[in-house]
Amino acid sequence: MNRYPVWKYAIIMIALLMGAIYTLPNFFGEAPAVQVSSGKATVKVDSTTQVRVEEALKAAGITAEAITFDGNSIKARFDTTDVQLKAKDALQKALVPDPSDPPYVVALNLLSRSPAWLSALRAGPMYLGLDLRGGVHFMLQVDMQAALTKRAESFAGDIRSSLREKNLRHAGIVRNGQAVEVRFRDSQTLDAARRLIADSFPDLQTVDAPDGVEYKLTATIKAEAARRIQDQALKQNIVTLHNRINELGVAEPVIQQQGLDRIVVQLPGVQDTAKAKDILGRTATLEMRLVDESAEARAAELGTGPVPFGAERFLERDGRAVIVKKQVILTGESLTDAQPGFDSQSQQPKVDLTVDAKGGRIMRDTSRENVKKRMAILLFEKGKGEVLTAPVIQSELGNRFQISGSMTVNEAADLALLLRAGSLAAPMEIIEERTIGPTLGAENIAKGFHSVAWGFAVIVAFMALYYMLFGLISGIALAVNLLLLVAILSMLQATLTLPGMAAMALALGMAIDSNVLINERVREELRNGASPQAAIHAGYDRAWATILDSNITTLIAGVALLAFGSGPVRGFAVVHCIGILTSMFSAVFFSRGLVNFWYGRQKKLKSVSIGTVWRPASDGAITKTK
Repeated sequence: MNRYPVWKYAIIMIALLMGAIYTLPNFFGEAPAVQVSSGKATVKVDSTTQVRVEEALKAAGITAEAITFDGNSIKARFDTTDVQLKAKDALQKALVPDPSDPPYVVALNLLSRSPAWLSALRAGPMYLGLDLRGGVHFMLQVDMQAALTKRAESFAGDIRSSLREKNLRHAGIVRNGQAVEVRFRDSQTLDAARRLIADSFPDLQTVDAPDGVEYKLTATIKAEAARRIQDQALKQNIVTLHNRINELGVAEPVIQQQGLDRIVVQLPGVQDTAKAKDILGRTATLEMRLVDESAEARAAELGTGPVPFGAERFLERDGRAVIVKKQVILTGESLTDAQPGFDSQSQQPKVDLTVDAKGGRIMRDTSRENVKKRMAILLFEKGKGEVLTAPVIQSELGNRFQISGSMTVNEAADLALLLRAGSLAAPMEIIEERTIGPTLGAENIAKGFHSVAWGFAVIVAFMALYYMLFGLISGIALAVNLLLLVAILSMLQATLTLPGMAAMALALGMAIDSNVLINERVREELRNGASPQAAIHAGYDRAWATILDSNITTLIAGVALLAFGSGPVRGFAVVHCIGILTSMFSAVFFSRGLVNFWYGRQKKLKSVSIGTVWRPASDGAITKTK
């Protein structure tokens, strides 16, 4: 009646083994480290960079515990923070000769001390949030007016192209702030242009008025369209920040919207505020412009003449100068994908680009009028522009086109990565910054650990006193619940914060509730005169329905917090939901396995150790079990 088959015990043993392996890395702690990342989108971190790091540390007489390369950054781990700071200074001096234009970012970080065999099993510790690990917190203000101005500039170009297609002559198109002003010489053309803008540009509203001998049509962005543009700009900036910071290897950054025009960025483990600003400064804007191929421009490229009016001078990655026109044809906002590949005819490396519908129309019009001319793709970082490539337009382009030429396979892959990284839809500035030191984080960890440990100890002591052996088994099941909870969070590489530790302490109290229901059910069966073996069997079976109902209703509340919450609330909800699932396994499946193992083999069981059982008797006597 109360015996588990072997396969159920096998499940329990596998769960315990997996739980122990994936919980273990959390006990090794973290060591101070220095992280070397790319400081510019055009600078790549590879094995050669690792050799330079090793040589710089060796020249400075510094020994690292380990130096690893994870594909995005080089991380050197050290024994003490003093050695960490010396190593940072040495690497800064060796890798960043010009601080005004740093090719690499050398920042302080923290790394796990887990042994190699655990890392080989992909067993790593939970990520710790900013309040536990320390790090930097930034509040970024998005310049929404700049986003509207940028969109108005785009509308000005689109209106110019539409009027040209319809053969409507105008006397000039200028952008005045966030308004586009178009001048006409006669009222008939004005009326035709007004109808064209109303049909083709639903986001614009127009007002016309006489202006001397001419007529002026002013187009402004509608209020609802302005709100949509601002919302899109904020979301695009968040995505771009994610792409850029993830490439730098910062573990579990928090990037989320706050309010209508602000973004919160948290970088756990990064202790250097200046370097954190450099990381944020890597956010870049992408632009496509035509190359100025006039005689004056060629002279300016060679350095023998001034840059022509309406053009700018930029450098390619190999140092050659390129003179490009100021008019922006397309921005990274319109680019949807960029993938490396090979040309089917020449078998040369290429990059396939895909733009949205609006971008495809612009590219089609521009390329049709500029076949055999060059188009430059520029990347702007920290206010400095660089030409990624300047290919020749071979034919009319559309939504999909390719860049090919004298590129290697690696260069094509790098260019596709840079193009995919996206651009900021609007500039941002830091309005709040805060640094949480590792010492404060360690204090928070200690307090959270003590709260969980003391809560666990008091619960186990109470259960053992009140329910005797069954209470002790409940305490062991509670420990297994905590083990599995930490293991699953580590396997998912979840980020643990102070609210998460609070949810962990709460999960202990909720998990023991299931065992209380089971133990009271067993007592009730004994009180009604059932045999010990029958009482154990009926107690677990009848308590299961109640346990399931109560946990499902609590899980619904946790899922609601997970779906609609954000930040600390979401962190609490993750631990809360996982804790409910692990408690159902440990409190019912695991604890019954222990009870069956201890009592199931006894055929003539006379009593069970479950504390005092109050039996109603005619003489009012109270009986006790062992």
